[in-house]
Amino acid sequence: MKVTNAIFERGEEMKKNRILRYRYMYLMLFPVCVWYIIFTYIPIGGLLMAFQDYKFKLGYLGSPFVGLEHFKTLFLDDYFLQAFRNTFEIALLRILFVFPSAIILALLMNELRSRIVRSFVQTISYLPHFFSWVSMAGILLMVLAEDNGLVNIMLSALGRQEIRFLTSNEYFRGVLVISDIYKDVGWNSIVYVAALSGISPSLYESAMLDGASRKQLALHITLPGIAPVVSIMFIMYVGGVFSQGFDQIYNLYNPMVYSSGDVIDTYIVRMLKTNFNMSVSAASSFIKSVVCMTFLLISNTIVRKMGQESIY
Repeated sequence: MKVTNAIFERGEEMKKNRILRYRYMYLMLFPVCVWYIIFTYIPIGGLLMAFQDYKFKLGYLGSPFVGLEHFKTLFLDDYFLQAFRNTFEIALLRILFVFPSAIILALLMNELRSRIVRSFVQTISYLPHFFSWVSMAGILLMVLAEDNGLVNIMLSALGRQEIRFLTSNEYFRGVLVISDIYKDVGWNSIVYVAALSGISPSLYESAMLDGASRKQLALHITLPGIAPVVSIMFIMYVGGVFSQGFDQIYNLYNPMVYSSGDVIDTYIVRMLKTNFNMSVSAASSFIKSVVCMTFLLISNTIVRKMGQESIY
């Protein structure tokens, strides 16, 4: 018993020393925790409106409870079903094309032998991330506009037919995926570049002495070396993919591409603009949250079954 108490006291002392040692780092973390509490955890209580006929003057406690009435309204609304389907399909496109793009860029940069060239490529690829989607949308409109866009001017000069990139359902999703990759591929690759730098160079040297090719080095050393990081990032990306892209879509879409570009978040904004029904909007957000959680659980299970690192 005395030994157990001594071990416990020793552990508590080490914990206090560690907190004191890294107190400035914990202090830097404090604003982040406050931000998450205010903008992530406290708003969870607002989901109660999804089950109420919410009125401002009555508040949460006084508004009448209506159960699943708003959910029934949503699933009978063709526009919501269209937005739900679009959200799901655009999310799959992001998982298939946007997520792997950062890994591919990191692998390509890892093959560059010149540090100067690698630094230049990294800098160029990071820059678009620091532009807001308002600015990016303005650039895309100048480049892809149907009448006076740079691309269509070039097509007209070559005698080709102009393409309605931003007003055609055929091309709009492609614009979303490509512009998303262009804007954030460099920034998203940072964590993979860091993971690659942690792989011991001796592994590559030993493999090259045994006659391994560049392809074999990538398949048997590089990819397994970053697999734990990729698995964790995959789970986090899939878990939040339904909530991504609102700024991008809201600044790029228009009524002509609602059938292919309208998602749950933009549907909620339109609902609030037209009839300001807080309860129906909260119900839409609740459905999106449930889908995100489902995606998170499924991706975590798949990654764990594959023998990789998982969240739990």
